[in-house]
Amino acid sequence: MITFIIGLFILILGGFFYGKLIDRVFAPDDRATPAISQADGVDFVVMPKWKNQLIELLNIAGTGPVLGPIQGILFGPLAFITIPIGCVLAGAAHDYLNGMISIRNGGAQMPRMIGQYLGTKIKRFYTLVLWLLLFLVGDVFIYTPGDLITKDILKQDASPQSLTVWIVYGGIFVYYIIAAFFPIDKIIGRVYPIFGAFLILSAIGIFIGVLKNGGVNLVNLSWETLPQHPLGQKFVPVFFITVACGILSGFHGTQSTLISRTMSKEKEGRGTFYNMMIVEGFIAMCWAAGAMILFNQGVDLTTGATAMVSLISQQFLGPIGAYFAILGVIVLPITSGDTAFRSLRLMMAETFNIDQTNLKKRLLTTQIIFIPAIVILVFAKTAPNGFNLLWQYFGFTNQFVAIFALAMAAVYLMSKQKFVWIALIPGMFYTFIVISYICHAPIGLGLEPRLGPIIGIDPNSYILSYAIGAAAAIFYMVFVLKQGRRDPNTPQL
Repeated sequence: MITFIIGLFILILGGFFYGKLIDRVFAPDDRATPAISQADGVDFVVMPKWKNQLIELLNIAGTGPVLGPIQGILFGPLAFITIPIGCVLAGAAHDYLNGMISIRNGGAQMPRMIGQYLGTKIKRFYTLVLWLLLFLVGDVFIYTPGDLITKDILKQDASPQSLTVWIVYGGIFVYYIIAAFFPIDKIIGRVYPIFGAFLILSAIGIFIGVLKNGGVNLVNLSWETLPQHPLGQKFVPVFFITVACGILSGFHGTQSTLISRTMSKEKEGRGTFYNMMIVEGFIAMCWAAGAMILFNQGVDLTTGATAMVSLISQQFLGPIGAYFAILGVIVLPITSGDTAFRSLRLMMAETFNIDQTNLKKRLLTTQIIFIPAIVILVFAKTAPNGFNLLWQYFGFTNQFVAIFALAMAAVYLMSKQKFVWIALIPGMFYTFIVISYICHAPIGLGLEPRLGPIIGIDPNSYILSYAIGAAAAIFYMVFVLKQGRRDPNTPQL
């Protein structure tokens, strides 16, 4: 329990002081925001601060801060320290800088900002990877809530042969189309307060349950409890890919830029962008703690993360409370999936100069993005191991996209003669993480497993992958510093 409490103190106090430092470095002022200067009644719409904060939280808090930490806690109590430190130094900084830089650039979406600060060639590659990520996010956040609704709410079979599960998927799809098409204040702005109630109640309920029932079953950090994953996975880099959104998420950048178009004041940025990621870190900590308690009480370590959601809810909240907690977990992905598709629509429109105030053009853009999404979902549901592949690629691309956003933020800070290391250090660290992971993982190059028996190294080691990851991190640093010095007076859009 002590390690868990220390982690919460790191998250709250660290978030307060470091968030204040980053806000001071960026220096928000009283200039007109895009919601005012470019108001169009569709995407550029002023909304109240509380509503922007709630929407930002629900946008970024998908199943990542629930399912990821449940799997991540298998590495042991070090997760209770790593999650809050990562949120404070990397995740919240990433979300804040992306959102604030977008405000300074007329509400520009991520691809345009990447192109402005990192160059056209990188923008093209980044755009393709980001669009892939948004399709994966949208499909993951149809699959997981659809299965939970079918199994835990409707008490029906959720196998590919079940008509019920496909009807549920279809219902979520219809909502996504409506949310992606209509003005942001008409659908998202109206239903999110209701969704937010479920989210907040479930998180608080799990937290209270952890405090009441934790005690002996919440293991503290010690030499004996250093990371020892039951499947032998390495803490670095696998933990950071597994926990994903609970620490850092490239997807969040697309949501911060969405909200940058609805804020009336720059000075709302810290509360809206930085602090909402700290709240997501709190959600991640609570579900990780709940999972640790159940695993230490004898629940099979191989129990799937989705199944653990039901078990944790029932353990701490009882039948009625568990029902609301499961609703909260269903809400999390749905309120990220809808804005994932909305962001995809905005980026495609920005890339191809499609006027989104024109009703027919907006409808056509919306229809186009859902065709490949349906194809990916059908594959994930029907193919053997389809969803596991979907989740693994989602986890990797999510972190991979983030290093581009952090590089963009670092170059921006250099162009304004501001302290660059608040973006550069987390960018370098996660470059090492994602490159070493994809070099070793079966879904990537699989270097050690394939070459190990040939060159005489342990196939389970990361010798080659770590070396390549370290080299990539150094290259990343050199590139960012060179890019920042090359054009120190990058003009604002």
